[in-house]
Amino acid sequence: MGTAIRVELWAEVPEQAAAAIDAVMAEMRRIDAAMSPFKPDSELSRVNRDAAQRPVPVSRELFDLLARSIEFSRLSDGAFDVTFASVGALYDYRRGIRPSEQALAAAREAVGYRHLILDAQAGTVRFARPGVRIDLGGFAKGHAVDNAAAILQRHGIAHAIVSAGGDSRIVGDRRGRPWTIGVRDPRRAGEIVAVLPLQDVAVSTSGDYERYFEAAGRRFHHVIDPRTGKSPDHIRSVTVIADDGLTAEALAKCVFVMGVQKGLQFVASQPGADAVVVDADGALSYTTGLSDDGRRQPL
Repeated sequence: MGTAIRVELWAEVPEQAAAAIDAVMAEMRRIDAAMSPFKPDSELSRVNRDAAQRPVPVSRELFDLLARSIEFSRLSDGAFDVTFASVGALYDYRRGIRPSEQALAAAREAVGYRHLILDAQAGTVRFARPGVRIDLGGFAKGHAVDNAAAILQRHGIAHAIVSAGGDSRIVGDRRGRPWTIGVRDPRRAGEIVAVLPLQDVAVSTSGDYERYFEAAGRRFHHVIDPRTGKSPDHIRSVTVIADDGLTAEALAKCVFVMGVQKGLQFVASQPGADAVVVDADGALSYTTGLSDDGRRQPL
């Protein structure tokens, strides 16, 4: 998944802890093998390679994730859209390469969740036009930490946190105290701008500092606005708290694209969700639910 995986848990028996962690890591490797856009033999790569020519049979897991992605696309009026990869594939953040305006305009024609044709009865995915690509980078890690939390609970673990990069799922509390999640300062490494005391929730952070390069006086980063094919520049980071990792990760991408005011209003309208945003000037904003709920009060 292109990121570090971390598990912290409490167990009375060391063997129980080791078995639970091994099971989580195995699940992470399984999801990465199936959903990585960088592995040519992954299920996702097969869809990207063949779905413009014919319907591609996919696993129930991938089908359901794509169906959920379309739900979020509709809910957010297209701010979340896994077909952003039709444009995103033109960027190379390691080498500082960005597409020309002409190439960007051509690729944007293939962006749009309505180009995803799902057949529930046949269990297939088809692209409505050539050039469409999908990427679950804004979705699969949330799914992975959700699965990991379920695995830990099946192993009898009641107090844990599992993280995949900026996505975490918290199981229970930290034995009588909340788990604390720091919201990092997007411009000062090692510094934090808020601390969230949490339990039994998921949290996802997206930042313009994760994968980026600078050119022509602006920062090009991995969060892409599906409507423009470019990186939004009005936000530096978004942290979303929700009941599950899939929702938290999707909402974080939505806020990044929507902007501070509209994005916070959107999150506040979703049951059980809250958000913390650092805007382009470094100012901190958050949903009113964080002010009202002591368990989530930023410190």
